[in-house]
Amino acid sequence: MERTSEERTTTDVNEPASVFCQVCGARNPEEEEFCRRCHQRLLVVSGTVPTDEEPDDEEGDFSFDEHLLERISVLEEAVKRTAETMRQLLAAVHKQEQTLLVGQTGLAALRELLEANGAIDADEWDELWESKMDSQLLALEKRERFVAVRERIASLAPEDRRAELLARLEEAERAFAGFEVERAMAALEQGFRLDLDNWELAFFLAEARFNEGEAGAALGYFLHVLAVRPEHFESLVYGGVLLHESAESAKAEELLKRAVALYPDDFLPAFSLGAVLASTGNLTRAAAYLERAVELDPLPQALYLLGNCCYEMGRLAPAIRRLGEAVRADPGFEEAHYVLGLAYLDRHWNRKALDAFRQAQQLNPRKLRYQDLVHYLSEGAGSPLPPVEGEAAEHFERGERHRDRGEPKKAAACYRRALAAAPDHPTLLLSLSLVCLELDRAQEIESLTRRVLDLAPGEMLQATAYAALAEALRSQGRLREGNRLGCRLLEEGDSSFTRTIAYYEMAYNLAEMEEDLDRALDYARRSLESAPEELKSFPLAALGWVHYKRRELDQAIDCLSRASELGSSATTLTHLGMALLASGDEEGARDVLAEARGMGPRHDGLEERMMQCMRDSTRLLERHRRGRGETKG
Repeated sequence: MERTSEERTTTDVNEPASVFCQVCGARNPEEEEFCRRCHQRLLVVSGTVPTDEEPDDEEGDFSFDEHLLERISVLEEAVKRTAETMRQLLAAVHKQEQTLLVGQTGLAALRELLEANGAIDADEWDELWESKMDSQLLALEKRERFVAVRERIASLAPEDRRAELLARLEEAERAFAGFEVERAMAALEQGFRLDLDNWELAFFLAEARFNEGEAGAALGYFLHVLAVRPEHFESLVYGGVLLHESAESAKAEELLKRAVALYPDDFLPAFSLGAVLASTGNLTRAAAYLERAVELDPLPQALYLLGNCCYEMGRLAPAIRRLGEAVRADPGFEEAHYVLGLAYLDRHWNRKALDAFRQAQQLNPRKLRYQDLVHYLSEGAGSPLPPVEGEAAEHFERGERHRDRGEPKKAAACYRRALAAAPDHPTLLLSLSLVCLELDRAQEIESLTRRVLDLAPGEMLQATAYAALAEALRSQGRLREGNRLGCRLLEEGDSSFTRTIAYYEMAYNLAEMEEDLDRALDYARRSLESAPEELKSFPLAALGWVHYKRRELDQAIDCLSRASELGSSATTLTHLGMALLASGDEEGARDVLAEARGMGPRHDGLEERMMQCMRDSTRLLERHRRGRGETKG
């Protein structure tokens, strides 16, 4: 029943005062801060609704101009406060910049003073500075990652152990803040033992250990994650790859197939499964998964693996197309240039093949030459290196076993532990430098070999260190500096062994620079004349390469053939294949280059490229997470 006008008036007068929204005009109780209808902040206070009209009719009398003016006033005030905050931040940044400049200037002055007084060595200072900077940047990265997941880790903690786990998390946070990565990781591992079902914590530990190269520890944590979250994306992919590295190919394939089925639109599962299948010889299935991967993201590594599979299956047209795409995407991809050259050769496109092999040689001209020489000098030259004794001996022997099994990273870790016990032992320094040759760590090689030379060792050790140092300089393109090193070696030693190495080094450098090839030829001949019988293959290879650069193909083929007979290596065979191809002997070139490919480091290129892509895949994982609107799992 409708109220009379008198009844409405009496009732409305007794109602509490109201506030009308400046946006939609709806009436709200006076104590409300936000409009009940449109949820805007209430700014305009009006009186009570007139008694002779319904409340809703008042909405039509609301002034839109007044509303706009009110909103503009609010925005002006917000902009004014923002501008003031920005001015304060800019002033703080300028002040911080000045403080950093003053500190850096003082540090530079201190360094110059210490160097002038002979208190420090410049190279050691730079090496320690870079090492500390790298470790702190790594700690900062891990701290940021930990802060991002800390609350998720804590939310999974069981009530009965929550307090203890939170204490471990706080301890880890303090350690990360102080750049104490190992202490932080130890605290988190203790926390994980309190809560083995905490998959967020397990994944953080797995990710950290994987990035540090600790594959075994990382695999254990990834499998823990999968036990709780069977569909976890990263654990399926990385766990599969690590199982493959551990020679558990069947289990690896099972995890990666599950990842492909669950995430068919992601690059990493298809790429990883294709690479695993290719490394086990299942090329047809591998190519199918790699085709899917390059459709999703045509990365050079995936294009190379796909092209390599097609080449191995004899499908030359798709091999050339995919390898061509790989070198266009990454012109510095030496292995792709090499396999592309082989594919061209099989199609009888000899000129293109020779150009591809030249590109590969220009990108990595020293491939295996110095490694062969330095290994020979340190192991078979009749002057054994000083024995390692005491506490360092156990670590050294373990490192030697890892190196013999083709595990250079593990070998390097053992050698470093041995060096911690015997920092100036030349055998340890040289052994670590040899492993660094395999890992392409040029700066570390340079530091290690200079430390050996500072010990003023005997001539054999000195020559070995110089050869390794030449490798480091060559890999950085510092060929002229390498030649100066050869001249210095000639001045400091007078044995046939020293002259062989020095002339060999300078002949190869001049040949690579293609400058003064007459002098390069003279140096190569002098190296051959000085070489003991057991070293003849090295200067012969250098002499053959110089002849090739001089377009003296018959002499080049003769020298390189003799060098291969005395001591075959992938580099010497590659050079011989290039000389044969340039001379028109296509069949001979094909046989020699195929043999070179089977001997060289490219033999393990599939797995190496797979792991390289996996370790560079942060971008892909982030894209996966954003695309699915979730953080993990």
